Amino acid sequence: QVQVVESGGGSVQAGGSLRLSCTVSGLTFNALNMGWFRQAPGKEREGLSCVSWSGNTYNLASVKGRFTISRDSTKNTLYLDMNSLKPEDTGMYYCAAGASCTENLLLRGGYWGQGTRVTVSS
Repeated sequence: QVQVVESGGGSVQAGGSLRLSCTVSGLTFNALNMGWFRQAPGKEREGLSCVSWSGNTYNLASVKGRFTISRDSTKNTLYLDMNSLKPEDTGMYYCAAGASCTENLLLRGGYWGQGTRVTVSS
């Protein structure tokens, strides 16, 4: 049974930091492209960052220099380190396991978790 579980969300003030985690089971983690996307209130889903099984990474322009994606294959876990958070980063953050990972950050297919909520106050 495939499970994708996000954690680490919370409420922070602008300028703060959070680390999101995504743990995957039931799949061969090393063979997976992994990514993060978010959905802000009233907005469409937006791909943020992804890392391919081979280590290539792609990042949305608005989060470059602030968000860093990484993976730990020994723990079957994907991370998103978020710094200098802004109110516009508020939303539900989802992990995509096995989705496409290309420059367009569409993150098609794969398995998604239930999300973790991030709230950034000004």
